[in-house]
Amino acid sequence: MRQSLDGADEQELVHRVAHGDRRAFDELYRRTAPWLEVRLRRRCADPDVVADVLQETYLAVWRAAGSFAGDSVKGSAVGWLWTIAAHRLVDAFRRRSRQAPVPQVHPADTVVPAAEDEVMAGRVGQELEQALAALPIEVREALRATVLDGLSVRETSVLLGVPENTVKSRVRRARIALREALS
Repeated sequence: MRQSLDGADEQELVHRVAHGDRRAFDELYRRTAPWLEVRLRRRCADPDVVADVLQETYLAVWRAAGSFAGDSVKGSAVGWLWTIAAHRLVDAFRRRSRQAPVPQVHPADTVVPAAEDEVMAGRVGQELEQALAALPIEVREALRATVLDGLSVRETSVLLGVPENTVKSRVRRARIALREALS
């Protein structure tokens, strides 16, 4: 059985996992867990959180593989896996922020920003939001994945299901458009 799994790509492994194949799940984990752990550690320094997110991710893969294995789903299995992990990491951050104690603020330590700084920050924020909203959706998605989510061009390519050069050109177009809109 191991030899037949060696020739299977991740997409085929997810399809087999959807049918309850434990060996396919083990092989998918063996191939993708190290890669996924490295990417999660780039975004979170707490090894316990990373371990929990990995466990939750693969549990979700086991339970929801059927939702990916259908013919109507576009994108790669690795991109699907990363999307699950990224959502689980965000959930972990949210849980941690709700559980974290609120730090005590002493009135003498507070600094009130100047009125000019508040006005400029609000104006720049509004202009940026308007400029982002004016971008075509595919350009905005590429920019969001690379800048806000911190994904590499290759990871963004896998996530969006487009060639790497397309990601690069979309990000470049977005930066040019934002520079023009904000200058």
